Amino acid sequence: MGNPARKFSKGRRDSRRAQTFKLSAPGIVECPQCHEMKLGHRVCKNCGFYKGKEIVATEAK
Repeated sequence: MGNPARKFSKGRRDSRRAQTFKLSAPGIVECPQCHEMKLGHRVCKNCGFYKGKEIVATEAK
């Protein structure tokens, strides 16, 4: 097995490793209560529900 010819700098190494995280988009899903788009596995900012339960009390519109 061959050895590297020279040392890679930490910045070059870390920037190469960071490329794999840029490929995926955030998980945006539709809220089942109010049908607004929200991030998955988080409380809906519009209605305050998560998994069918009201977690955050919101002002009625």
